[in-house]
Amino acid sequence: MLSIIQAAGWPIWPLVACSVLGLALIFERFVALKTARVAPPKLLDEAITVSSKALPTPDVVNQLAQNSALGEVLASGLRTLNSNPQCTEADLRSAMEGTGRTVAHRLEKYLAALATIASAAPLLGLLGTVIGMIEIFGSQSGTGGVGGGNPAQLAHGISVALYNTAFGLIVAIPTLIFWRYFRARVDAYLLALELASEQFVRHLLRVRRK
Repeated sequence: MLSIIQAAGWPIWPLVACSVLGLALIFERFVALKTARVAPPKLLDEAITVSSKALPTPDVVNQLAQNSALGEVLASGLRTLNSNPQCTEADLRSAMEGTGRTVAHRLEKYLAALATIASAAPLLGLLGTVIGMIEIFGSQSGTGGVGGGNPAQLAHGISVALYNTAFGLIVAIPTLIFWRYFRARVDAYLLALELASEQFVRHLLRVRRK
């Protein structure tokens, strides 16, 4: 691997940095976007069961908020009713929507960075290709005609051009795939959070009327 990097020349170092950063972001998103961290399947039913007869205590609400992203959204509705039992439906929805926007921003964290790496890597590879082509033309600038070029410089220029082109695509393609995967996963989570929040709002309104 080191010999390839040396053959590719200095233009490959930004691509190496992009590959390391991309791997770190992909690993982080895999951990952060686990279902248990975002929207546990049974959490909504458990929250409805706990609050079916009366609003839970602040300690229970805090525990719910720390459970997951969905728990944080549901807890915001419980806190709103605990602090103001006579709040309007609009106020209740507004509180949960505000928390939902905060959660959505957190779920989308680093996705823009992944998209940037996927877009920039081919351009960095192209930059390396252009630099390699410049070295190739420089190797042919000798005064001895066709045979007056520098073979070592010619070979190095070809290596720089080809390795950077290939490495740029190697970095960009997986990053783009994972970005689209995480984007679809976040969209699915946001839809699940929205539907769960709507169901929980209706539940809280029924509890308050009792």
